Amino acid sequence: MAQWNQLQQLETRYLEQLYHLYSDSFPMELRQFLAPWIESQDWAYAANKESHATLVFHNLLGEIDQQYSRFLQENNVLYQHNLRRIKQHLQSKYLEKPMEIARIVARCLWEEQRLLQTATTAQQDGQAAHPTGTVVTEKQQILEHNLQDIRKRVQDMEQKMKMLENLQDDFDFNYKTLKSAGELSQDLNGNSQAAATRQKMAQLEQMLCALDQLRRQIVTEMAGLLQAMDFVQKNLTDEELADWKRRQQIACIGGPPNICLDRLETWITSLAESQLQIRQQIKKLEELQQKVSYKGDPIVQHRPALEEKIVDLFRNLMKSAFVVERQPCMPMHPDRPLVIKTGVQFTNKVRLLVKFPELNYQLKIKVCIDKESGDVAAIRGSRKFNILGTNTKVMNMEESNNGSLSAEFKHLTLREQRCGNGGRTNSDVSEFYLTSFSFFRSLQTHSLPVVVISNICQMPNAWASILWYNMLTNHPKNVNFFTKPPVATWDQVAEVLSWQFSSTTKRGLTIEQLNTLAEKLLGPCVNYSGCQITWAKFCKENMAGKGFSFWVWLDNIIDLVKKYILALWNEGYIMGFISKERERAILSPKPPGTFLLRFSESSKEGGITFTWVEKDISGKTQIQSVEPYTKQQLNSMSFAEIIMGYKIMDATNILVSPLVYLFPEIPKEEAFGKYCRPEAQPDCCSLTHSRKTTCNIPARWKIYSNVLCSFLYSGGDRNQRLSTSQI
Repeated sequence: MAQWNQLQQLETRYLEQLYHLYSDSFPMELRQFLAPWIESQDWAYAANKESHATLVFHNLLGEIDQQYSRFLQENNVLYQHNLRRIKQHLQSKYLEKPMEIARIVARCLWEEQRLLQTATTAQQDGQAAHPTGTVVTEKQQILEHNLQDIRKRVQDMEQKMKMLENLQDDFDFNYKTLKSAGELSQDLNGNSQAAATRQKMAQLEQMLCALDQLRRQIVTEMAGLLQAMDFVQKNLTDEELADWKRRQQIACIGGPPNICLDRLETWITSLAESQLQIRQQIKKLEELQQKVSYKGDPIVQHRPALEEKIVDLFRNLMKSAFVVERQPCMPMHPDRPLVIKTGVQFTNKVRLLVKFPELNYQLKIKVCIDKESGDVAAIRGSRKFNILGTNTKVMNMEESNNGSLSAEFKHLTLREQRCGNGGRTNSDVSEFYLTSFSFFRSLQTHSLPVVVISNICQMPNAWASILWYNMLTNHPKNVNFFTKPPVATWDQVAEVLSWQFSSTTKRGLTIEQLNTLAEKLLGPCVNYSGCQITWAKFCKENMAGKGFSFWVWLDNIIDLVKKYILALWNEGYIMGFISKERERAILSPKPPGTFLLRFSESSKEGGITFTWVEKDISGKTQIQSVEPYTKQQLNSMSFAEIIMGYKIMDATNILVSPLVYLFPEIPKEEAFGKYCRPEAQPDCCSLTHSRKTTCNIPARWKIYSNVLCSFLYSGGDRNQRLSTSQI
């Protein structure tokens, strides 16, 4: 099956990721119109060889013309218009640079393959019970059909129970009538009765035979009905509910948002109602048996097993239906759930997926540290905690918008227990205590394991622990996971890293950006797919030539993006992660003044810089860059304003801006002007020296420009960019 056709069958959550791959640079309509031809071309080769890229690009225009002719014959005006517009756009943008469109198409195809691989792997690992949209729909339809069948069989059983009761009442009446008249001997087969009596006895025996036959039919059908319930229940709890829990895990670490529980609640409530009806019918059998019983009575033989089965089914269904709807999370850090700081408020919410009004305000729930986790912690000598705040609530239907039975805990905090010697236990930042919460009365459920920290500076490594755990396991109570952390593949890590951006911004990471990160983690490689990464490599060990780990560096960049350059990132203006070799390769052919924005590789705290093209006196192309701007500088001035006001001293001692076009060819004013304050642009000037490092000076300092210039050139450090505060 063609790759594009396979993609169309993916589940909705994967299709949403597919939609993000395409833009005006390479429209999805064109991908669909020419799917077979596009997949038959070697775009990766064209991306690196201009002559082949030119050939493929002209062939692409030819394919568009052919497709246009087909739409013309079909009189499809809308598609004709769209295809004509697409062709004009491609010609105007890529006719002189066919390698660029080749790179874009190659990246899209690679991302598609990775998406298909992710969906396939998820299916094989049981992380997603439904790999494609078609299968999901069919399974849900089958499930709903089975639930309808169970409801119908339960109602049919109700009618048969009424028939049984009526038949038994008739038999009981006739039997007692004969007995009271003294016409019955000690057994029903007596030979001393008169002919009329024998006729009545024969009728009574026929009634007993019919009664026995109906009883046997009912217990047999009831056993089959319980088997059907067991099958549907396993489908609900082992597949649908387990799939929801896995998606909740993925959503916790930045993945696609989880679907709501309403449909599951409807299914589980329907099954629970049917089970309660059957339970009442089994009790009714017991009542009928107590009134009339005989040798070989099928109710006596089978009712205990039926009752045990239905009680077991209902108990297990209720246990499975009690879930953590919202995992523990500090309100101040909503994008990083499952990390709890001692003494800081956190919230969570539980829900019973059985919508019985009679349970409203009947279930009292308590949240506490899981006892099993506490015992393990005590054995290891780890930290132990108490929960403070309102940790007991009654489940009700008023706290939710849809009337579901739930309890939300909004005011909980953790306090660390003192050690036996009166001091505190070891709280080394590199060791985190994993535990989980239990919500119970007669029911019990667990949150995902949480990481408890005592200082907010521990947040980066704590979050890395949450990522690693939920990426690699769906076990809710594996508190010893980090005694020997399993390795991850680059494909798993790449997806999670992209989620860290897409979950808090409008953009994830592109294949080129991910390849740059892979190189930092694993070194140069032709294909990173399948390469293994250890927990230590990801979070503990310093990167080559650096004094900090990969995760510490990346986490600070994520923080930089969210707090200081979010709008520019969302616009796609920041190339971000790019190797210096790749940077030089794409900038060198560009005209002077073309620049790109990338993250610093040397700044532990997270920095962003820009690199531009210029010509020296001899006309030779040079690639220049500025020292990274960190959060400290961006606190005083936005990055857009820094770019707009950045100037250097040219050979004639005139201040000029070396930044003209944002790569590939977006005018600087068009890209960044809208993000500058109106008063900032005329009121700011920049000073620099020959090493292209600048000092941004507000308007109130302008009168001292000459003095400051003299100071900088005569005695200033030429390798140091000065900030306003230093001046």
